[in-house]
Amino acid sequence: MSDSIRVLVTLAEHADRKVVEAALEGDAGLEVEGYAEHLDDWREFLERGGDVVVVACAGYSDAAAHMVDRAVKQRPDRPVVVMSESPPNGFLRLAFEAGADDVITLPMAPEDVRFMLEKVIARRRGLATPGKAAAPLVAILGPKGGTGKTLVATNLAVALAQRDANVVLVDLDLQFGDIGLALALSPERTMYDLMKAGPPFDHEKLDRHLIRHSSGVKVLIAPTRPDHASAVSIDYLRDIYAALRTMCDAVIVDTPPGFTPEVIATIDASSAVCVVGMLDSLSLKNTKLGLETLDLMGYPAENVSLVLNRADSRVGITPDDVSAIVGRVPDVFIPSDREIPRSVNEGTPIVASRDRSDAAKAFRALADRYSRPTVPAPSPLPAPATTSGVKALIGKRR
Repeated sequence: MSDSIRVLVTLAEHADRKVVEAALEGDAGLEVEGYAEHLDDWREFLERGGDVVVVACAGYSDAAAHMVDRAVKQRPDRPVVVMSESPPNGFLRLAFEAGADDVITLPMAPEDVRFMLEKVIARRRGLATPGKAAAPLVAILGPKGGTGKTLVATNLAVALAQRDANVVLVDLDLQFGDIGLALALSPERTMYDLMKAGPPFDHEKLDRHLIRHSSGVKVLIAPTRPDHASAVSIDYLRDIYAALRTMCDAVIVDTPPGFTPEVIATIDASSAVCVVGMLDSLSLKNTKLGLETLDLMGYPAENVSLVLNRADSRVGITPDDVSAIVGRVPDVFIPSDREIPRSVNEGTPIVASRDRSDAAKAFRALADRYSRPTVPAPSPLPAPATTSGVKALIGKRR
């Protein structure tokens, strides 16, 4: 883009205009059309000609999110970018839900700002429908490994694809990702190759790096070597999520255990979180801590689903124990099924190989939560043996 980019800047409360000016005013070809600092200025101001609206803020700001919403509604065809003076952390989700196309963290050189604005403008012009809302992004979390996150992610993605949804599945377990193996996909191209290709992450480039599964799900496979994980940039990851959400109907992200920087960035960018636990005291303890961590991060509880895998196992923990430990009743119960290991080994999710099994029905119930406006009631959990070995954890419940 050789011409100047015309920028309209709105300043939220506490935004430092000098810091913003330093990022926008230079020889990078950014033409600032003006600054608006007061609510009364917005409508007339936003009617001015401009290629992009920049909403500047000091950090987490409800006012900035409101400005984004106003700018998007007034001109749905024009991109809106948030410019934050501190790491956005939990503000990312709020900004994207309000309709922001991207978030820039200051300080940043004007030429780098121009590059990001060029990317946003090009991405918006590439949309089939100007102003199209971003697709939901569902982060599959499991604070403890071995709970079945990959099983849930793959079956959820395929269940949604069976409803004619255009689904992208991202394997974020950058060191030991198993999505490719679980779907019997050859890692011809991986996230590492996408990182080497570098920005801008437009639709065409992303599409070239997605592997097609027979179900219709498109997969961004994790690097094949653990030492390649460090090549994945958090900033690039945010850009990839933002672009993917404009080119499909749903993005499902299978995450590694714990709250790594990549997982936190994914939570920030997500519209919903699905936490997966199992019927053992270690898993339930970590599930409880994971839910509390989401709460401390300010993540809306109504956007968090709790899935209990192998829910009918007779291991001495009752349904009442589960609710007491984690502080809520699971939303979906996945029963044990001896066909599940076989389906994983064959690379064919159980929703496709045995679609009438109770496990397949449970995965479809989970898919209901992300494809229908109403949330289905939890299915009953078959009662296992009554001997409880988790009283100490129950005593620690919230």
